[in-house]
Amino acid sequence: MSGECPNIEVNLKDCPCTYPCEYKGRCCECIRYHRSRNELPACYFPPDVERTYDRSIERFVSLYR
Repeated sequence: MSGECPNIEVNLKDCPCTYPCEYKGRCCECIRYHRSRNELPACYFPPDVERTYDRSIERFVSLYR
């Protein structure tokens, strides 16, 4: 991980991710991680879909067609 995030407290209050990971609350790192896997972060998905951990771009597109 990079240095400390100055916005971590605010980010943690708003983060809808239910998966425990090292990027929670560190939005820049979270986005970078998911983009490297052709995914989107939890905050792009409704809660019921987020809980499936299917963060694929295909899943996102299928929701908003």
